[in-house]
Amino acid sequence: MNVSRIALAGGIAASTVLILAGTASAHVSVQPQGEAAKGGYATVNFKVPNERDDASTTKVEVNFPTDHPLASVMPQAVPGWDIVVTKSKLAKPLEMHGKTINEAVSKVTWTADGSKIEPGRFQQFPLSIGQLPEDADQLVFKAIQTYDNKEVVRWIEEQKEGAAEPESPAPVLKLTAATTGEHGAAADDKSGHDTTAKEADEQTTAAAADESSSDTTARVLGIVGIVIGIAGVAFGVLAGRRRTA
Repeated sequence: MNVSRIALAGGIAASTVLILAGTASAHVSVQPQGEAAKGGYATVNFKVPNERDDASTTKVEVNFPTDHPLASVMPQAVPGWDIVVTKSKLAKPLEMHGKTINEAVSKVTWTADGSKIEPGRFQQFPLSIGQLPEDADQLVFKAIQTYDNKEVVRWIEEQKEGAAEPESPAPVLKLTAATTGEHGAAADDKSGHDTTAKEADEQTTAAAADESSSDTTARVLGIVGIVIGIAGVAFGVLAGRRRTA
């Protein structure tokens, strides 16, 4: 009986921890695919969970920081969602790749068109962004989430150092240290997307590993086939001898 009670108590405690953890993390957030290095380009995902049991999310608006404007923002198509990229004129022009940039993206809006984020679900909204600032450790994006019951949730509260997490925290993108040499520079691939030299190296290495793995697998299968063939011949010879006897 004591063992059963302990097991029951442990199960309840574990469930409570999972529920609380899920509640604490259920807010709009942003994470890079790989890393977001200072001075480079990155692909990031805005993760939007649906927090309501009786309503679906139909609109997501992400506002970009004005203290560190980003001139290059390319959204990836999301089935069932319309995307609008809004640009604003800069008070201080930017210099990028030898060109003067007079405007930067101030907002990206996704509006449901045949799709929604239903209760108990989440949706990711990918963006390619750059050039990331070299004089900042993070970028704060203020997001607004709208439900089909007209409720609006503003994820705009910034985290204060040493303070508890706010009730509606703004998504924060952490920037990593800039890499040196060619790996810190951005390169345009044939599809028009921005990729770093490091990402290209990783893709090449992965492709080589896959090719090597495929070659090894083919050799192993060939050897196995030969062994099976020899075994089949031997079995046939033995069977023939038995019949003769």
